[in-house]
Amino acid sequence: MNLNEAQKKAVIHDKGPMLVLAGPGSGKTSVVTGRVCHLIKKGVPASSIMVVTFTRAAANEMRERFLRMMKLETSQVTFGTFHGVFYGILRHTYRLSGSNIISDGQKNKLLSELISEFYPEGLEETDMFLQLSREISTLKGNRMDPANYYSACMPEEKFRRIYEAYQGWMKENRKLDFDDIMVYTWKLFQEKPQVLTMWQKQFVYFLIDEFQDINPIQYDIMKMLAKPQDNLFIVGDDDQSIYHFRGANPELMMKFQKDYPQAQEVTLDVNYRSGRIIVEKAGKLIKENKNRFSKSIHAASGEGEAIDISCFSDQEEEVQHCLEQIQEYLKEGHSYAEVAILFRTNTGSQKLVEQLMAWNLPFQVRDDLPNLYDHWIASNIITYMRLVLGSRKRSDFLQIINRPNRFISREALYDSEVVFETLYQFYEEKQWMCERVEKLEHDLKVMKNMTPFGAVNYIRYGIGYEAYLKEYAQYRHIKQESLLELLDELQDTARGFDTIEEWFAHIERYRLEMKQQYQRKRKNENRITVSTLHSAKGLEFDNVYILDVNEGVIPYHKAVLEAEIEEERRLFYVGMTRARTRLHLYSVRERLGKKIEPSPFLDEIQGHTDC
Repeated sequence: MNLNEAQKKAVIHDKGPMLVLAGPGSGKTSVVTGRVCHLIKKGVPASSIMVVTFTRAAANEMRERFLRMMKLETSQVTFGTFHGVFYGILRHTYRLSGSNIISDGQKNKLLSELISEFYPEGLEETDMFLQLSREISTLKGNRMDPANYYSACMPEEKFRRIYEAYQGWMKENRKLDFDDIMVYTWKLFQEKPQVLTMWQKQFVYFLIDEFQDINPIQYDIMKMLAKPQDNLFIVGDDDQSIYHFRGANPELMMKFQKDYPQAQEVTLDVNYRSGRIIVEKAGKLIKENKNRFSKSIHAASGEGEAIDISCFSDQEEEVQHCLEQIQEYLKEGHSYAEVAILFRTNTGSQKLVEQLMAWNLPFQVRDDLPNLYDHWIASNIITYMRLVLGSRKRSDFLQIINRPNRFISREALYDSEVVFETLYQFYEEKQWMCERVEKLEHDLKVMKNMTPFGAVNYIRYGIGYEAYLKEYAQYRHIKQESLLELLDELQDTARGFDTIEEWFAHIERYRLEMKQQYQRKRKNENRITVSTLHSAKGLEFDNVYILDVNEGVIPYHKAVLEAEIEEERRLFYVGMTRARTRLHLYSVRERLGKKIEPSPFLDEIQGHTDC
C-alpha cells in the first residue's frame, strides 16, 4: 500500500484509543482496512478484531478490500453494521431469530393502525410515518423518557400514547425494531456483567468507521465492549456530521478526547479526490463553523477548474442552463455517469426531473423521491380539477367538500354519484347551506374555461383553500410555510399547460417515470445521478451541480438555532466535496413566484454574491 505519513501513523498505531480525523477523499477506507491487515500481520487473532460501520454496503466493501489485500477468500475478522453486530450479541444470549425483528411492512401497518386510533387526522400527511418513525428512533437512541420528549409531528400527548401503545405491542408480540436491538444490548450489558465480560474477551480491537454518525447509545455500548484495553480506533469527520435527525451528534466526536485523554490523534489532511480550488473554497466555508476540530485540508491533485457560481432569474432558467451545460459536457466525450445534480430536499428536484424527462436525458434518483402529485394537498387540488372536468363521484366530493369547511354533512352525499339538485333538496330548509352548495357549483363552472395554473390560483384564493391550509397548520401546531411552499410548487408545475387534461397527462407520465426509476434503482447504468445532499454523502463525481443555493433552501428555512445552521453548512460542505474536477453552484432570484436571496454560504465562499 502507498500511504502518506498521516495514513501510516494511523495504520501502525499500536494499542489504546486513537482518533483519526478523515477529511473528504482522504483514503479513510484504505486506512481502516490497512490497519486490520497490520494487526493480523503482527499476530493479532483475526477473530478478536471488530470493524463496525453504518451500512451493509460499506461493511461489505471493507471486507472485500481487506480480503483482496490479504489475498484471502475468507477471514474471521468481523465486519458489520452496528445493528448487525448487536443483533448477533442478543441472538447468542436470548436465542432470537429473524422472526423477532419487525419488518418494514409490519412496522408501517402497526404505525398506521396506531395513528388511525390516536391521531386520525395525521393519516392525511404523506410523510407522517417517516416523521413518527424517526422520532421514536431518536427517543430510543438517546434513551429519553417519553414524558420529557416533545414531538414535532403531532401533539405531545398523542405521541406519548402512540409510543406507549407501540412499545406495548412490541413487547406482547416479542418483536424488536432496529433501535430496540441497541437498547436491549445496552441493557443486557448493564444487567449481566458476565455476558459483557465474555464479549470483552472475544473482541480486543475495535475499528469504527464514520464515527461522526454515531448516536449516544451506540457509543456507550462500544465503550463498554472495548474495556479494559480501550483499543478503540475511531475514524470520521466532524465536518461531515449531517444526520442529526437520526441522533448523530458531532459533539460525541469532540467528547471522545475527554473520555480518552490518553488517545492519540492523527488528521488525514490530504484530499485525493478534488482539485485545489474546490478543496480551498470548501475549507473556507466549513471554517465558519465554531463547533469543530480545527483542521486544514489540502489537495493532492492540481489546481482544478474554477467553481462556477451563477445566478439565474428563476428555476426554469436555472434548470435550462444546467441541462445545456451537461449536453456540452457530453459532447466533450464524457459520460452521463460522471454527472450529479444535488438538491437540499427531495421535493426540490421536481422541476429538474420533469425537464430531464422532457429532454429525454437518462437519469437515476438516489432517493425514493416523494411524488409531489401524491401528497394530500396535491390530491385535494387534483380532485377539485376532476370535479371541474365532470366527475361526480361521492369519493371525490367527500375529499374536498369541507376543504375549506362548508359544513356539508356526509349524510348529504348518500349516493355513489352526487347530483347538485339532490344537495339542494337535502338542505331545502336551510337557505345558507343552499348558498354554499350554489357557490361550489358556480366555482366548478367558473374554472372550466381556465388554464390549470389559473384554476389552482382560483382554488387557492377564490375558493379559500390557502386560508384552509393556514387554519390547518395552526390547529396542527406546524409551520404554514411548509404547506404553502408545497402548494406553490404544485401550482408552478401547472404553468404552461393549456388544459386540465394536458396537465393530467403530464402527471401520469411523471408517475410512470417514478415507477420505472424505482424498478431500475439497483442497476448500475450510465445515467445522470439526481440526489439530495444527504444521500450523496460517500459518493464522488467528476461534474457536480448544486441547485437552488438560496436563503431558505440552503440553509433550510427550518434551521434557526446556531447548531442547526452549522449542520446546514456541513451539509453544503458535503455537497461541494463530492466534486472531483467541476463544481457548479446555482442560485435564483425568484423561486415559485417569490423573490429570494442567494445563500449566505456563497458569501462565505467568495466574499460577495453577484445576483
